[in-house]
Amino acid sequence: MSNTYEIIISGFGGQGVLSLGQILAYAAMIEGKEVSWMPSYGPEMRGGTANCIVIISENRISSPIVTTFDSGIILNQPSMDKFFGKIKPGGLLLYEQSTIIKPPAAGTIDILSIAGMKEAQALGSKQVANVVMLGAFLERKPVVSPESVMKALQKVLPEHRRHLLPVNEKALIRGKELVAHAVPAV
Repeated sequence: MSNTYEIIISGFGGQGVLSLGQILAYAAMIEGKEVSWMPSYGPEMRGGTANCIVIISENRISSPIVTTFDSGIILNQPSMDKFFGKIKPGGLLLYEQSTIIKPPAAGTIDILSIAGMKEAQALGSKQVANVVMLGAFLERKPVVSPESVMKALQKVLPEHRRHLLPVNEKALIRGKELVAHAVPAV
């Protein structure tokens, strides 16, 4: 990882966009890294669009406001339309296969289609689709360790959802495995 890594995570409210960013941010903090987590969502919340910017750095972060990103994790078509052109050349874009109607063509960035929702349903919990996506992302860009992600999940998950830790761990592992079979854009 370079000194600073900037990620946009975006989708509909209710897809776990903000919690995915929060898990990533907490994991980086556990590792002693500098972190910025900046959520943005419309008043609709569930069903409206939501995004968050996560910056992870070895150095102090000068500003949480960035307009181009090293990576994007995109969970719906409106987010793809908005953020596709904001991934830096040489960057990575992962997208949820089931919600992207017009997949982007590969150009100067690495693009992977991930069946996060399908895999989460196979694990018996559609709520872990965001963690499947996180596992896939970390397989390509290991900005934090899976162990730190699991420690972060223990902090982020509310008490009444702690029983989901084992399925979240399976989702993280499954996301990493999916990258080997991901369909690269052409």
